Amino acid sequence: MKLSKTNYLIYRECGKNAWVKMHKPDVYYSYPLTEFEEGIIETGNEVDILARDLFKEGVLVEGRYDFALTKELIEKKTPVIYQPAFETDKYQIASDILVWNEKTEKYDVYEVKASNSGDDKKKKSKNELYTFDLAFQYIVLKNAGVPVGQLYLVRLNPEYVRRGDLDLHQLFTKEDFTDRVLETEELVKNEMHVAYDFLTQEKEPSGNCSCITKGRNSHCTTFPYSNPDVPQYSVHDISRIGLSKRKLEELVDSGILNILDVPDDLKLSDAQKNQIISAKTGKTMVDESGIKEFLDQLQYPLAFFDYETYACAIPRYDGYSPYNQIPFQFSVHILKEPNGELIHKEFIYTEKENPDDTMIKALQELLPGNGSIVSWHKSFEMGRNDDLAKRNPEHKKFLNNLNDRMVDLEDIFKAQFYVHPDFKGKTSIKYALPALVPELSYKDLEIRNGGNASNTWNQIVTDGYSKEDTEKQKKNLLEYCKLDTFAMVKIFEHLRDLVK
Repeated sequence: MKLSKTNYLIYRECGKNAWVKMHKPDVYYSYPLTEFEEGIIETGNEVDILARDLFKEGVLVEGRYDFALTKELIEKKTPVIYQPAFETDKYQIASDILVWNEKTEKYDVYEVKASNSGDDKKKKSKNELYTFDLAFQYIVLKNAGVPVGQLYLVRLNPEYVRRGDLDLHQLFTKEDFTDRVLETEELVKNEMHVAYDFLTQEKEPSGNCSCITKGRNSHCTTFPYSNPDVPQYSVHDISRIGLSKRKLEELVDSGILNILDVPDDLKLSDAQKNQIISAKTGKTMVDESGIKEFLDQLQYPLAFFDYETYACAIPRYDGYSPYNQIPFQFSVHILKEPNGELIHKEFIYTEKENPDDTMIKALQELLPGNGSIVSWHKSFEMGRNDDLAKRNPEHKKFLNNLNDRMVDLEDIFKAQFYVHPDFKGKTSIKYALPALVPELSYKDLEIRNGGNASNTWNQIVTDGYSKEDTEKQKKNLLEYCKLDTFAMVKIFEHLRDLVK
Protein backbone atom coordinates (compact mmCIF):
# COMPACT_ATOMS: atom_id res chain seq x y z
CA MET A 1 0.00 0.00 0.00
CA LYS A 2 1.38 3.40 -1.03
CA LEU A 3 0.48 6.86 0.18
CA SER A 4 -0.74 9.28 -2.49
CA LYS A 5 -0.53 13.05 -2.29
CA THR A 6 -4.32 13.26 -2.12
CA ASN A 7 -4.52 10.95 0.88
CA TYR A 8 -1.62 12.75 2.56
CA LEU A 9 -3.48 16.06 2.29
CA ILE A 10 -6.65 14.45 3.67
CA TYR A 11 -4.53 13.04 6.52
CA ARG A 12 -3.35 16.56 7.38
CA GLU A 13 -6.99 17.57 7.88
CA CYS A 14 -8.14 14.38 9.63
CA GLY A 15 -5.98 11.28 9.95
CA LYS A 16 -8.78 8.83 10.68
CA ASN A 17 -10.78 10.07 7.70
CA ALA A 18 -7.81 9.29 5.44
CA TRP A 19 -7.41 5.85 7.05
CA VAL A 20 -11.09 5.03 6.42
CA LYS A 21 -10.75 6.18 2.80
CA MET A 22 -7.78 3.85 2.24
CA HIS A 23 -8.97 0.81 4.19
CA LYS A 24 -12.76 1.08 4.10
CA PRO A 25 -13.60 2.83 0.84
CA ASP A 26 -17.15 1.46 1.00
CA VAL A 27 -17.68 3.48 4.18
CA TYR A 28 -15.92 6.58 2.83
CA TYR A 29 -17.87 6.67 -0.43
CA SER A 30 -21.18 5.89 1.28
CA TYR A 31 -21.30 9.60 2.12
CA PRO A 32 -22.16 11.16 -1.27
CA LEU A 33 -20.64 14.39 -2.48
CA THR A 34 -22.80 17.49 -2.34
CA GLU A 35 -23.70 19.41 -5.50
CA PHE A 36 -21.17 22.03 -4.39
CA GLU A 37 -18.38 19.46 -4.00
CA GLU A 38 -19.15 17.88 -7.36
CA GLY A 39 -19.02 21.33 -8.92
CA ILE A 40 -15.58 21.97 -7.42
CA ILE A 41 -14.24 18.75 -8.94
CA GLU A 42 -15.70 19.53 -12.37
CA THR A 43 -14.28 23.05 -12.25
CA GLY A 44 -10.88 21.72 -11.23
CA ASN A 45 -10.80 19.35 -14.19
CA GLU A 46 -11.82 22.12 -16.57
CA VAL A 47 -9.12 24.48 -15.31
CA ASP A 48 -6.46 21.73 -15.36
CA ILE A 49 -7.13 20.98 -19.01
CA LEU A 50 -7.19 24.65 -20.04
CA ALA A 51 -3.91 25.39 -18.23
CA ARG A 52 -2.12 22.83 -20.42
CA ASP A 53 -2.42 25.29 -23.29
CA LEU A 54 0.10 27.48 -21.44
CA PHE A 55 2.65 24.83 -22.40
CA LYS A 56 1.86 23.66 -25.91
CA GLU A 57 2.41 20.26 -27.51
CA GLY A 58 2.84 18.30 -24.33
CA VAL A 59 2.40 14.55 -24.01
CA LEU A 60 -0.53 13.43 -21.85
CA VAL A 61 -0.01 10.42 -19.62
CA GLU A 62 -3.48 8.96 -19.89
CA GLY A 63 -4.96 6.57 -17.39
CA ARG A 64 -4.27 6.60 -13.68
CA TYR A 65 -0.69 6.28 -12.40
CA ASP A 66 1.03 5.07 -15.61
CA PHE A 67 4.51 4.91 -14.10
CA ALA A 68 6.07 3.03 -17.02
CA LEU A 69 5.07 5.58 -19.69
CA THR A 70 6.13 8.44 -17.43
CA LYS A 71 9.57 6.87 -16.91
CA GLU A 72 10.00 6.50 -20.65
CA LEU A 73 9.05 10.14 -21.27
CA ILE A 74 11.40 11.38 -18.55
CA GLU A 75 14.32 9.38 -19.95
CA LYS A 76 13.69 10.98 -23.37
CA LYS A 77 13.64 14.43 -21.74
CA THR A 78 10.22 15.05 -23.25
CA PRO A 79 9.80 18.87 -23.26
CA VAL A 80 6.28 18.98 -21.73
CA ILE A 81 4.45 16.21 -19.90
CA TYR A 82 0.86 16.39 -18.65
CA GLN A 83 -0.22 14.23 -15.70
CA PRO A 84 3.05 12.29 -15.25
CA ALA A 85 3.00 9.68 -12.47
CA PHE A 86 5.83 8.73 -10.11
CA GLU A 87 6.32 6.31 -7.26
CA THR A 88 8.82 5.32 -4.61
CA ASP A 89 8.68 2.41 -2.21
CA LYS A 90 6.12 4.25 -0.04
CA TYR A 91 4.64 7.13 -2.01
CA GLN A 92 3.04 7.96 -5.34
CA ILE A 93 2.01 11.13 -7.12
CA ALA A 94 0.52 12.42 -10.36
CA SER A 95 1.80 15.92 -11.15
CA ASP A 96 -0.09 18.38 -13.32
CA ILE A 97 2.61 19.62 -15.70
CA LEU A 98 6.36 19.09 -16.01
CA VAL A 99 8.38 21.34 -18.33
CA TRP A 100 11.98 20.57 -19.30
CA ASN A 101 14.25 23.58 -18.75
CA GLU A 102 17.09 23.51 -21.28
CA LYS A 103 19.19 26.00 -19.31
CA THR A 104 19.15 24.13 -16.00
CA GLU A 105 18.61 20.67 -17.50
CA LYS A 106 15.91 20.06 -14.92
CA TYR A 107 12.15 19.66 -14.92
CA ASP A 108 10.16 22.60 -13.60
CA VAL A 109 6.95 21.61 -11.83
CA TYR A 110 3.68 23.44 -12.44
CA GLU A 111 0.83 22.66 -10.06
CA VAL A 112 -2.54 23.95 -11.33
CA LYS A 113 -5.24 25.07 -8.92
CA ALA A 114 -8.77 26.15 -9.83
CA SER A 115 -8.69 29.02 -7.38
CA ASN A 116 -7.86 32.68 -7.35
CA SER A 117 -6.00 34.43 -4.60
CA GLY A 118 -9.04 35.54 -2.62
CA ASP A 119 -8.63 37.88 0.34
CA ASP A 120 -5.44 37.96 2.42
CA LYS A 121 -6.68 35.53 5.09
CA LYS A 122 -7.87 32.97 2.55
CA LYS A 123 -4.75 33.43 0.46
CA LYS A 124 -2.51 32.71 3.44
CA SER A 125 -4.41 29.53 4.27
CA LYS A 126 -4.40 28.36 0.66
CA ASN A 127 -0.73 29.15 0.20
CA GLU A 128 0.13 26.93 3.16
CA LEU A 129 -1.93 24.08 1.71
CA TYR A 130 -0.35 24.50 -1.72
CA THR A 131 3.13 24.60 -0.23
CA PHE A 132 2.61 21.21 1.43
CA ASP A 133 1.11 19.92 -1.81
CA LEU A 134 4.17 20.93 -3.84
CA ALA A 135 6.57 19.79 -1.12
CA PHE A 136 5.11 16.27 -1.20
CA GLN A 137 5.60 16.20 -4.98
CA TYR A 138 9.13 17.59 -4.73
CA ILE A 139 10.22 14.92 -2.23
CA VAL A 140 8.74 12.08 -4.29
CA LEU A 141 10.21 13.42 -7.54
CA LYS A 142 13.70 13.69 -6.01
CA ASN A 143 13.48 10.17 -4.55
CA ALA A 144 12.32 8.91 -7.94
CA GLY A 145 15.48 10.30 -9.52
CA VAL A 146 13.87 13.16 -11.42
CA PRO A 147 16.01 16.31 -11.74
CA VAL A 148 13.74 18.99 -10.25
CA GLY A 149 14.16 22.68 -10.96
CA GLN A 150 11.67 25.37 -9.95
CA LEU A 151 8.25 24.70 -8.45
CA TYR A 152 5.40 26.90 -9.61
CA LEU A 153 1.78 27.36 -8.62
CA VAL A 154 -0.57 28.16 -11.50
CA ARG A 155 -3.91 29.69 -10.52
CA LEU A 156 -6.51 32.08 -11.82
CA ASN A 157 -5.83 35.81 -11.82
CA PRO A 158 -8.72 37.63 -10.09
CA GLU A 159 -7.71 40.89 -11.82
CA TYR A 160 -8.15 39.48 -15.31
CA VAL A 161 -11.15 40.79 -17.24
CA ARG A 162 -12.09 39.01 -20.44
CA ARG A 163 -12.17 41.07 -23.62
CA GLY A 164 -12.65 38.95 -26.71
CA ASP A 165 -10.81 35.63 -26.84
CA LEU A 166 -9.32 34.26 -23.62
CA ASP A 167 -5.76 35.43 -22.99
CA LEU A 168 -4.41 32.46 -21.04
CA HIS A 169 -1.21 34.23 -20.04
CA GLN A 170 -3.30 36.93 -18.40
CA LEU A 171 -5.98 34.56 -17.08
CA PHE A 172 -3.41 32.46 -15.16
CA THR A 173 -0.68 33.54 -12.78
CA LYS A 174 2.53 31.56 -12.30
CA GLU A 175 3.91 32.00 -8.80
CA ASP A 176 7.31 30.63 -7.83
CA PHE A 177 6.85 28.53 -4.68
CA THR A 178 10.36 27.04 -4.71
CA ASP A 179 11.65 28.88 -1.64
CA ARG A 180 8.48 28.09 0.31
CA VAL A 181 8.84 24.41 -0.55
CA LEU A 182 12.52 24.22 0.37
CA GLU A 183 11.81 25.86 3.72
CA THR A 184 9.10 23.29 4.40
CA GLU A 185 10.86 20.23 2.98
CA GLU A 186 12.14 18.68 6.22
CA LEU A 187 8.87 19.25 8.03
CA VAL A 188 6.90 17.61 5.23
CA LYS A 189 9.38 14.75 4.93
CA ASN A 190 8.97 13.90 8.61
CA GLU A 191 5.21 14.29 8.42
CA MET A 192 5.07 11.97 5.40
CA HIS A 193 6.81 9.21 7.39
CA VAL A 194 4.37 9.62 10.29
CA ALA A 195 1.39 9.69 7.90
CA TYR A 196 2.60 6.57 6.09
CA ASP A 197 2.97 4.57 9.31
CA PHE A 198 -0.43 5.74 10.55
CA LEU A 199 -2.31 5.12 7.32
CA THR A 200 -0.81 1.76 6.45
CA GLN A 201 -1.55 0.16 9.81
CA GLU A 202 -4.11 -2.60 9.43
CA LYS A 203 -5.85 -1.95 12.72
CA GLU A 204 -8.37 0.88 12.65
CA PRO A 205 -7.39 3.85 14.85
CA SER A 206 -9.58 3.83 17.94
CA GLY A 207 -11.68 6.64 19.33
CA ASN A 208 -13.03 9.80 17.78
CA CYS A 209 -11.43 11.49 14.81
CA SER A 210 -9.70 14.85 15.22
CA CYS A 211 -12.75 16.70 13.86
CA ILE A 212 -14.43 16.15 17.24
CA THR A 213 -13.07 19.57 18.26
CA LYS A 214 -14.10 21.37 15.05
CA GLY A 215 -17.36 23.12 14.20
CA ARG A 216 -19.91 21.26 12.08
CA ASN A 217 -18.91 22.94 8.80
CA SER A 218 -15.33 21.70 9.20
CA HIS A 219 -16.16 18.04 9.79
CA CYS A 220 -14.57 15.37 7.63
CA THR A 221 -16.43 13.11 5.22
CA THR A 222 -16.70 10.19 7.64
CA PHE A 223 -17.42 12.14 10.84
CA PRO A 224 -20.67 10.22 11.64
CA TYR A 225 -18.83 6.89 11.26
CA SER A 226 -15.86 7.86 13.44
CA ASN A 227 -17.94 9.69 16.06
CA PRO A 228 -21.11 7.64 16.55
CA ASP A 229 -21.50 9.04 20.07
CA VAL A 230 -22.10 12.57 18.73
CA PRO A 231 -25.85 13.27 18.46
CA GLN A 232 -27.36 14.74 15.32
CA TYR A 233 -27.86 18.08 17.09
CA SER A 234 -24.72 18.54 19.10
CA VAL A 235 -22.44 21.17 20.61
CA HIS A 236 -20.79 21.31 17.17
CA ASP A 237 -23.95 23.01 15.89
CA ILE A 238 -23.73 25.94 18.29
CA SER A 239 -23.64 29.05 16.13
CA ARG A 240 -20.05 30.01 15.18
CA ILE A 241 -18.61 27.61 17.77
CA GLY A 242 -15.88 26.69 15.29
CA LEU A 243 -14.41 30.14 15.90
CA SER A 244 -14.23 29.41 19.65
CA LYS A 245 -12.02 26.33 19.57
CA ARG A 246 -11.20 26.45 23.28
CA LYS A 247 -14.86 26.47 24.28
CA LEU A 248 -15.63 23.56 22.00
CA GLU A 249 -12.64 21.61 23.31
CA GLU A 250 -13.75 22.34 26.88
CA LEU A 251 -17.20 20.91 26.18
CA VAL A 252 -15.87 17.82 24.37
CA ASP A 253 -13.22 17.15 27.02
CA SER A 254 -15.96 17.30 29.65
CA GLY A 255 -17.97 14.71 27.76
CA ILE A 256 -20.66 17.24 26.83
CA LEU A 257 -21.75 16.48 23.28
CA ASN A 258 -25.52 17.02 23.28
CA ILE A 259 -26.50 20.66 22.96
CA LEU A 260 -29.12 20.11 25.67
CA ASP A 261 -26.33 19.38 28.17
CA VAL A 262 -24.43 22.65 27.75
CA PRO A 263 -23.99 24.28 31.20
CA ASP A 264 -26.05 27.41 31.75
CA ASP A 265 -23.03 29.32 33.08
CA LEU A 266 -20.81 28.72 30.04
CA LYS A 267 -19.70 32.08 28.63
CA LEU A 268 -21.28 32.42 25.20
CA SER A 269 -22.53 35.14 22.86
CA ASP A 270 -26.16 36.24 23.06
CA ALA A 271 -26.97 34.38 19.85
CA GLN A 272 -25.39 31.19 21.18
CA LYS A 273 -27.20 31.51 24.52
CA ASN A 274 -30.55 32.06 22.79
CA GLN A 275 -29.99 29.04 20.58
CA ILE A 276 -29.29 26.82 23.57
CA ILE A 277 -32.17 28.20 25.67
CA SER A 278 -34.56 27.65 22.77
CA ALA A 279 -33.24 24.11 22.28
CA LYS A 280 -33.58 23.25 25.98
CA THR A 281 -37.04 24.74 26.48
CA GLY A 282 -38.41 23.88 23.05
CA LYS A 283 -39.93 27.37 23.04
CA THR A 284 -39.77 30.21 20.55
CA MET A 285 -38.24 33.51 21.66
CA VAL A 286 -39.90 36.56 20.09
CA ASP A 287 -39.09 40.27 20.34
CA GLU A 288 -42.31 41.74 18.95
CA SER A 289 -41.17 45.35 19.22
CA GLY A 290 -38.00 44.59 17.27
CA ILE A 291 -39.96 42.80 14.55
CA LYS A 292 -42.54 45.60 14.37
CA GLU A 293 -39.85 48.28 14.10
CA PHE A 294 -38.24 46.36 11.24
CA LEU A 295 -41.51 45.83 9.35
CA ASP A 296 -42.54 49.46 9.82
CA GLN A 297 -39.57 50.59 7.75
CA LEU A 298 -40.84 48.71 4.67
CA GLN A 299 -42.40 50.84 1.94
CA TYR A 300 -45.06 49.58 -0.44
CA PRO A 301 -45.10 48.23 -3.05
CA LEU A 302 -43.03 45.38 -1.65
CA ALA A 303 -41.01 43.34 -4.13
CA PHE A 304 -39.75 40.03 -2.73
CA PHE A 305 -36.75 39.36 -4.93
CA ASP A 306 -34.19 36.59 -5.53
CA TYR A 307 -31.42 35.94 -8.09
CA GLU A 308 -30.06 32.61 -9.29
CA THR A 309 -26.48 32.67 -10.54
CA TYR A 310 -23.61 30.54 -11.78
CA ALA A 311 -20.03 31.19 -10.62
CA CYS A 312 -17.88 30.51 -13.67
CA ALA A 313 -14.19 29.90 -12.92
CA ILE A 314 -13.15 30.58 -16.51
CA PRO A 315 -14.76 33.85 -17.67
CA ARG A 316 -17.36 32.97 -20.27
CA TYR A 317 -18.30 36.46 -21.45
CA ASP A 318 -16.69 39.84 -22.01
CA GLY A 319 -16.41 41.93 -18.85
CA TYR A 320 -16.27 38.91 -16.55
CA SER A 321 -13.38 37.87 -14.29
CA PRO A 322 -12.68 34.43 -12.78
CA TYR A 323 -15.50 33.25 -10.52
CA ASN A 324 -17.72 36.23 -11.28
CA GLN A 325 -21.34 35.20 -10.74
CA ILE A 326 -23.45 35.03 -13.90
CA PRO A 327 -27.01 36.13 -12.99
CA PHE A 328 -29.29 34.07 -15.23
CA GLN A 329 -32.64 34.12 -13.42
CA PHE A 330 -34.79 36.02 -10.95
CA SER A 331 -38.19 35.76 -9.33
CA VAL A 332 -40.23 38.55 -7.78
CA HIS A 333 -43.48 38.51 -5.82
CA ILE A 334 -45.06 41.95 -5.57
CA LEU A 335 -47.47 43.27 -2.91
CA LYS A 336 -48.71 46.69 -4.00
CA GLU A 337 -50.45 47.35 -0.67
CA PRO A 338 -51.04 45.62 2.69
CA ASN A 339 -53.30 42.59 2.20
CA GLY A 340 -53.38 43.36 -1.52
CA GLU A 341 -53.20 40.91 -4.42
CA LEU A 342 -49.91 39.03 -4.70
CA ILE A 343 -48.42 39.30 -8.20
CA HIS A 344 -45.63 36.99 -9.39
CA LYS A 345 -43.18 37.76 -12.19
CA GLU A 346 -40.12 35.84 -13.32
CA PHE A 347 -37.28 35.79 -15.80
CA ILE A 348 -34.82 33.15 -16.97
CA TYR A 349 -32.12 33.28 -19.64
CA THR A 350 -30.95 30.02 -21.20
CA GLU A 351 -29.19 31.16 -24.37
CA LYS A 352 -25.44 30.82 -24.82
CA GLU A 353 -24.71 34.55 -25.03
CA ASN A 354 -24.02 36.99 -22.19
CA PRO A 355 -27.30 37.46 -20.27
CA ASP A 356 -26.39 40.87 -18.79
CA ASP A 357 -28.27 43.15 -21.19
CA THR A 358 -31.41 41.00 -21.30
CA MET A 359 -31.30 40.60 -17.52
CA ILE A 360 -31.14 44.37 -16.92
CA LYS A 361 -34.02 45.00 -19.33
CA ALA A 362 -36.10 42.38 -17.50
CA LEU A 363 -35.30 44.01 -14.15
CA GLN A 364 -36.38 47.39 -15.51
CA GLU A 365 -39.62 45.95 -16.90
CA LEU A 366 -40.68 43.63 -14.07
CA LEU A 367 -39.58 45.36 -10.84
CA PRO A 368 -41.63 48.26 -9.44
CA GLY A 369 -39.99 51.66 -9.74
CA ASN A 370 -40.41 52.45 -6.05
CA GLY A 371 -40.95 50.74 -2.71
CA SER A 372 -38.84 48.24 -0.80
CA ILE A 373 -37.09 45.34 -2.49
CA VAL A 374 -37.05 42.52 0.04
CA SER A 375 -34.44 39.78 -0.19
CA TRP A 376 -32.84 37.20 2.08
CA HIS A 377 -29.14 37.82 2.71
CA LYS A 378 -29.29 40.98 0.64
CA SER A 379 -25.52 41.35 0.27
CA PHE A 380 -25.65 38.67 -2.41
CA GLU A 381 -28.32 40.39 -4.52
CA MET A 382 -26.66 43.77 -4.01
CA GLY A 383 -23.31 42.32 -5.04
CA ARG A 384 -24.79 41.06 -8.30
CA ASN A 385 -26.30 44.48 -8.98
CA ASP A 386 -22.91 46.08 -8.33
CA ASP A 387 -21.29 43.63 -10.75
CA LEU A 388 -23.92 44.35 -13.40
CA ALA A 389 -23.35 48.09 -12.95
CA LYS A 390 -19.57 47.68 -13.26
CA ARG A 391 -19.93 45.73 -16.51
CA ASN A 392 -22.76 47.94 -17.80
CA PRO A 393 -22.04 51.47 -16.51
CA GLU A 394 -24.83 52.98 -18.62
CA HIS A 395 -27.27 51.26 -16.23
CA LYS A 396 -25.44 52.14 -13.01
CA LYS A 397 -28.05 54.67 -11.83
CA PHE A 398 -30.88 52.14 -12.18
CA LEU A 399 -28.96 49.34 -10.46
CA ASN A 400 -27.79 51.60 -7.64
CA ASN A 401 -31.41 52.58 -7.06
CA LEU A 402 -32.31 48.91 -6.65
CA ASN A 403 -29.62 48.56 -4.00
CA ASP A 404 -30.74 51.72 -2.20
CA ARG A 405 -34.20 50.15 -1.82
CA MET A 406 -32.97 46.70 -0.75
CA VAL A 407 -34.09 45.36 2.64
CA ASP A 408 -32.89 42.10 4.20
CA LEU A 409 -35.61 39.96 5.80
CA GLU A 410 -32.90 37.78 7.32
CA ASP A 411 -31.92 40.71 9.56
CA ILE A 412 -34.88 39.94 11.83
CA PHE A 413 -33.41 36.55 12.60
CA LYS A 414 -29.80 37.73 12.74
CA ALA A 415 -30.87 40.36 15.28
CA GLN A 416 -32.40 37.59 17.42
CA PHE A 417 -35.88 39.09 17.21
CA TYR A 418 -37.15 35.61 16.42
CA VAL A 419 -35.43 32.46 17.71
CA HIS A 420 -37.05 29.10 17.04
CA PRO A 421 -35.67 25.77 18.33
CA ASP A 422 -35.83 24.33 14.81
CA PHE A 423 -33.55 27.06 13.46
CA LYS A 424 -30.65 25.33 15.26
CA GLY A 425 -28.72 28.57 15.38
CA LYS A 426 -29.05 29.19 11.62
CA THR A 427 -30.71 32.10 9.86
CA SER A 428 -30.93 30.54 6.40
CA ILE A 429 -34.35 30.55 4.75
CA LYS A 430 -34.00 26.76 4.39
CA TYR A 431 -34.24 26.57 8.21
CA ALA A 432 -36.73 29.39 8.74
CA LEU A 433 -39.33 28.23 6.22
CA PRO A 434 -40.10 24.72 7.61
CA ALA A 435 -40.23 26.14 11.15
CA LEU A 436 -42.53 29.07 10.39
CA VAL A 437 -44.45 27.87 7.34
CA PRO A 438 -44.38 24.06 7.53
CA GLU A 439 -46.95 23.66 4.74
CA LEU A 440 -44.33 24.91 2.26
CA SER A 441 -41.34 22.75 1.44
CA TYR A 442 -38.46 22.43 -1.00
CA LYS A 443 -38.54 18.65 -0.60
CA ASP A 444 -41.14 18.15 -3.32
CA LEU A 445 -39.11 20.07 -5.92
CA GLU A 446 -36.70 18.54 -8.42
CA ILE A 447 -34.26 21.36 -7.64
CA ARG A 448 -33.90 21.95 -3.91
CA ASN A 449 -30.90 24.24 -3.45
CA GLY A 450 -28.88 26.95 -5.12
CA GLY A 451 -25.99 24.65 -6.02
CA ASN A 452 -28.33 22.30 -7.84
CA ALA A 453 -29.96 25.25 -9.64
CA SER A 454 -26.59 26.63 -10.69
CA ASN A 455 -25.34 23.32 -12.07
CA THR A 456 -28.64 22.69 -13.86
CA TRP A 457 -28.43 26.02 -15.69
CA ASN A 458 -24.84 25.33 -16.72
CA GLN A 459 -25.89 21.96 -18.12
CA ILE A 460 -28.64 23.68 -20.13
CA VAL A 461 -26.39 26.30 -21.74
CA THR A 462 -23.59 23.82 -22.45
CA ASP A 463 -25.94 21.37 -24.20
CA GLY A 464 -25.85 18.85 -21.39
CA TYR A 465 -29.52 17.94 -21.85
CA SER A 466 -31.74 16.83 -24.71
CA LYS A 467 -34.25 19.37 -26.04
CA GLU A 468 -37.05 17.72 -24.07
CA ASP A 469 -35.03 17.58 -20.82
CA THR A 470 -33.94 21.19 -21.28
CA GLU A 471 -37.57 22.33 -21.21
CA LYS A 472 -38.23 20.22 -18.11
CA GLN A 473 -35.20 21.66 -16.34
CA LYS A 474 -36.19 25.23 -17.22
CA LYS A 475 -39.53 24.59 -15.53
CA ASN A 476 -37.74 23.09 -12.54
CA LEU A 477 -35.53 26.19 -12.25
CA LEU A 478 -38.54 28.49 -12.42
CA GLU A 479 -40.37 26.51 -9.74
CA TYR A 480 -37.36 26.60 -7.43
CA CYS A 481 -36.73 30.33 -7.72
CA LYS A 482 -40.45 31.03 -7.42
CA LEU A 483 -40.55 29.20 -4.10
CA ASP A 484 -37.60 31.24 -2.84
CA THR A 485 -39.54 34.49 -3.17
CA PHE A 486 -42.92 33.01 -2.20
CA ALA A 487 -41.26 31.64 0.95
CA MET A 488 -40.21 35.18 1.84
CA VAL A 489 -43.76 36.38 1.33
CA LYS A 490 -45.17 33.71 3.66
CA ILE A 491 -42.52 34.36 6.32
CA PHE A 492 -43.25 38.09 6.05
CA GLU A 493 -46.97 37.42 6.51
CA HIS A 494 -46.26 35.21 9.51
CA LEU A 495 -44.22 37.98 11.13
CA ARG A 496 -46.75 40.68 10.22
CA ASP A 497 -49.62 38.71 11.72
CA LEU A 498 -47.56 38.03 14.82
CA VAL A 499 -47.17 41.73 15.68
CA LYS A 500 -50.57 43.04 14.53
